[in-house]
Amino acid sequence: MNKTISILGCGWLGLPTAKQLVKNGYFVKGSTTSENKINLFKDLKIEPYLISLENLSNSKISDFLKSEILLIAIPSKNIDGFKKLLTYISTSTIKKVIFISSTSVYTAKNNIVTEKDVLESSPLLEIENLFLKNKQFKTTIIRFAGLFGYNRKPGNFFMNGRVIPNPNGFVNMIHQDDCVNILYEIISKQIWGEIFNACADIHPNRRDYYIKVKSDIGVEQPVFEEKDNSPFKIVSNKKLKKALNYSFKYPDLLKINYNSPDL
Repeated sequence: MNKTISILGCGWLGLPTAKQLVKNGYFVKGSTTSENKINLFKDLKIEPYLISLENLSNSKISDFLKSEILLIAIPSKNIDGFKKLLTYISTSTIKKVIFISSTSVYTAKNNIVTEKDVLESSPLLEIENLFLKNKQFKTTIIRFAGLFGYNRKPGNFFMNGRVIPNPNGFVNMIHQDDCVNILYEIISKQIWGEIFNACADIHPNRRDYYIKVKSDIGVEQPVFEEKDNSPFKIVSNKKLKKALNYSFKYPDLLKINYNSPDL
């Protein structure tokens, strides 16, 4: 297997994934929109590229795409930008793509959602379909739930008296370490042409969860919109766990110490 991988977007999720891949013997090309990160990438043995989805050109991206695998880890919903990116991918050596999406594509209807659920039209879903319909390479879509870990602490969400809606709904979240491990497993096990939900096993209600995470880090207690009984959704991770034989590092969101320096 060719062990060269390009990661479009080495930010909160892309950078630790790149570090994990380098650690395991992969040659990683990483993109950023910030010149300040160039030396950091070099120190981490990541070949740096300055690339913006909004300003693509063949001269800027052609060498970056000289890989077998492309991981797309940018949160943009710029449909035209992705269409242009696809024209460059289609003429490159890329054979496999991982596109990081979100469980926000699922509509809340007071039910458990799986990868087989019918989805309503949205920009993110349209971008997913652009990749899935392209037959010049194989795409695996990862729909991550709410992201947390390290400098992204759930206890800091809804600060300064901001009211938390739907306290009787359920939490769908995933730690950064599990995200990185899942991405590595997909790459190392060569799982292509699939769609996966990625979410922790246990789904506490929003009231219990935000009381805990704020208590753990010692900030103001949450304020809830008590009259809000909006529809909820519970994201199923069964397909992912079975395909990868994966066990979550952080399966139960209520058993985590959110004040831990290792979190």
